Amino acid sequence: MDKNKSPLIHITKRSDIPWQRAWLIRLFALVLAFVVCAIVTTLLTGLDPLSVYQSMFDGAFGSERKVWILGKELAILLCVSLGLTPAFKMKFWNLGGEGQVLIGALATAAVMLYLGERLPGPLLMIVMFIGAVGAGAIWAAIPAFFKARWNTNETLFTLMMNYVAIQLVAFFVIVWEVPKGSGKVGVINQTSMAGWLPTIGGQKYLLIILVVAVITVAMHIYLKYSKHGYEISVVGESVNTARYVGIKTGKVIVRTLLVSGAICGLAGWLMVAGSDHTITTTLAGGRGFLGIMVSWLAQFSPFAMIATSFLLTFMARGASEISTAFQLNHSFADIMTGIILFFVIGCEFFIHYKVHFRTKEGKEIVDHV
Repeated sequence: MDKNKSPLIHITKRSDIPWQRAWLIRLFALVLAFVVCAIVTTLLTGLDPLSVYQSMFDGAFGSERKVWILGKELAILLCVSLGLTPAFKMKFWNLGGEGQVLIGALATAAVMLYLGERLPGPLLMIVMFIGAVGAGAIWAAIPAFFKARWNTNETLFTLMMNYVAIQLVAFFVIVWEVPKGSGKVGVINQTSMAGWLPTIGGQKYLLIILVVAVITVAMHIYLKYSKHGYEISVVGESVNTARYVGIKTGKVIVRTLLVSGAICGLAGWLMVAGSDHTITTTLAGGRGFLGIMVSWLAQFSPFAMIATSFLLTFMARGASEISTAFQLNHSFADIMTGIILFFVIGCEFFIHYKVHFRTKEGKEIVDHV
């Protein structure tokens, strides 16, 4: 046996490739995913794949109302993703987005219920905003402080904070339930609409979309052009290097998580004040975890997150429509969603790594995908 013979397959890290080529790879993966979904659909259900895809499209764009709902869902998911991005870019694994959204929503609901009839509209809205943003910031800063001070495991800490937030919401839902014994808060201030975000141009969700658009631009500027953004990048690359150049890493960790939690709390404010007008333990709807995927797929680029948020939101809306239109259980829609996500996430491997194959002659062939 030739000990010097190279392995049949080995992998090396790819140098940076042009963004156009990277997005071409992603597009190819998406097309391939839909081809595989078409085959699976035919084999499992006997349905015409094109009619299924048409149903997905109708679920997202079938009416003006559906388009606005898609825009609202995209905006909320994008907002949570933007909140998680600074922490993840710093390699602080913040799995507490779900709890930070919920605690911001809880603060918003509390202000609406207790001060809704006592404060004038503009002042009430300001208090709600400050309460939501402050609550989310504090909720994220707690594990950040322990990480900076005692180097605790932020993954477990932030994850546990989610459960604390869920139980706090569950407690107050019982306190505020209407009617008593229902286990639900119901629509808050339904008659007076105190604390509800105003409608712009006759569109209920337009203000939500505009607010998130502003946050997206602000986050891009913050990460790319500010001193804080530079420090986040340096700490993310190497904590030791950051300390060597004089960056106070503990301060950066706490400050970054304050920003991260504040934006997640703002997402809770948008949901309670702008769309749902109520509070439940499931209000965040898994966005705290889905936002991690959005941020990672976009490589922490706020503008690229618009595309990844759209993809995931479109699939969620389309999957729901498939279940309704073809009388299929929701598991089939989840299968299709899983296949698409598998290809979308898997293609990132070929963007960042090269695959090398050895020929029979021992020569090396590089996969140039």
